[in-house]
Amino acid sequence: MSVSSLVAQYGYAFVFVGALAEGESVLLAAGFAAHRGMLKLHEVMAVAFVASTLGDQLCFYLGRRHGPQLLARFPKLKAQVGRVEPMLQRHPNAAILSLRFLYGLRTAGPIALGALGVSRARFALLNMLSAALWAVALSLLGYQFGHALDRLAPQLRTAEEAVLVVLLAVALVWTLWRRQRARRHAQP
Repeated sequence: MSVSSLVAQYGYAFVFVGALAEGESVLLAAGFAAHRGMLKLHEVMAVAFVASTLGDQLCFYLGRRHGPQLLARFPKLKAQVGRVEPMLQRHPNAAILSLRFLYGLRTAGPIALGALGVSRARFALLNMLSAALWAVALSLLGYQFGHALDRLAPQLRTAEEAVLVVLLAVALVWTLWRRQRARRHAQP
């Protein structure tokens, strides 16, 4: 089975899982796959929007319900709350909208917002808006990367399988590197 057929068959599932857990690289690769015709761009955006919204809502409710216990158990999370709280006090709506785009706060941010007592309705509305912006922006960035490759190196069109494999490998390595880095920083 070729990479293209695997992406066509399981691509939306990968987008869903990736968008649940900091899926920038997965979404960029899915946008590229949409440019190549393996996935549909609007469906990639829709799946990423739904999964990202759900993931952040779950994290928010985790923070809302178990905030003090989570902060006591995970010191790094407590440090992230320390980063979020001043932002929230100065510009509450902008803070909620931007957390998805700030390195290191994609998962911790919604937990912190829940622990800090942000209203459910405010978070839900701004979370959906932020998820929509995130899904559209990153999908289009991956899609436009495909356009740029076509213009810069049209011969790569014939090597799309290799390009897709490289993109997926980079996405995997990037994700693993970020997780390893986060674990190292979490250790005392």
